[in-house]
Amino acid sequence: MLLSNLKYVDKNFEIKSGSIETEGEKIKAFSFSNGGTDMEGLLALPGFVDIHTHGGDSVDWCDRDEKMLQKLSMYYAKHGVTSVCPTTMTLPEADLSKIFASIENIKRKESGAYIHGINMEGPYVSYEKRGAQNPDYIRPADEQEFDRLNAISKILLVDLAPETEGALSFSNNVSKKAVCSVAHTSASFEEAKKGFENGFTHATHLFNAMTAFESRKPGVVGAVFDSDRVTAELICDGFHLAPATVKLSFKILGAHRAVAISDSLSSAGCKDGEYVLGGQKVIVKNSRAHLEDGTIAGSTTNLFDEFKNLLSFSIPFTDALAACTIDPARVIGMDSVCGSLEVGKNADMIFVDESMNLKHVMIKGKLVF
Repeated sequence: MLLSNLKYVDKNFEIKSGSIETEGEKIKAFSFSNGGTDMEGLLALPGFVDIHTHGGDSVDWCDRDEKMLQKLSMYYAKHGVTSVCPTTMTLPEADLSKIFASIENIKRKESGAYIHGINMEGPYVSYEKRGAQNPDYIRPADEQEFDRLNAISKILLVDLAPETEGALSFSNNVSKKAVCSVAHTSASFEEAKKGFENGFTHATHLFNAMTAFESRKPGVVGAVFDSDRVTAELICDGFHLAPATVKLSFKILGAHRAVAISDSLSSAGCKDGEYVLGGQKVIVKNSRAHLEDGTIAGSTTNLFDEFKNLLSFSIPFTDALAACTIDPARVIGMDSVCGSLEVGKNADMIFVDESMNLKHVMIKGKLVF
């Protein structure tokens, strides 16, 4: 396919003019050729990569209904997200095994956004900072359980609390198989730094469900800011984090360490009402999700809307775009496959007009929206 007469963001995230040629699933060339499909007035961006998302359009990755999971795959595509890491919750191993199997079964058969691998959020988390994780199923880190689940479907991220029983031994070993992320944790600054010395390289939804940055207790947030090799997720819906907090985090983290995620629930894109997350009731009111006790429970947004939020928060265009594309791809080791527009990478592209309205979505060389 030849897409001509457009602007596009090149591998250095600079805006260029010309044409893009695809062949099969891949980007074949950039040129000034005419013909093909005229895309005048549009800007091609890399497809967005959401590495932490539980669902949307009334579907949860834990639902195990393959028809509904295909519906979810298309939901992401309609919002400019071309690939994802389905994110699970704190549940019994028997349930997780079935969920992993259903996710594995739709790999390479997805109708929209495709699956890189699983983000296993919990069950090895802190009871005190469990957030919306089900307390009935929280348990110590278990490498054997991880291996059994990983054998069913590849785990790319595992989110756990470094101060809990067995966590450091787990991270030292498992970090060779998957990214270990500090999450739902009561760790002190010192305990978090210890984690970063023992295999942890990422932080799950920074500021949320972790010890805060205080004057005499810098906590997990301070440890992340102080660790140059640690990447960090930010939920940029304007609710989980104040715009000023997002802006300051981008300044402190610098280039390529800030990663935008949706942490979206099945209620994303849906009306207010009652939903389920990890076996617990979630109430959505005014597009904000809470458990019955008032605990914040994920978001109802999508990554493309968060990208526009970042621009409105005065995050530079290049930094905002990288945080939604190449940076999450780099975290999970998929930056050679997607995350930027380069010859040989998947032809994952979204096309926007001058007002950043989403007009078309291409996934692996096919226009799906």
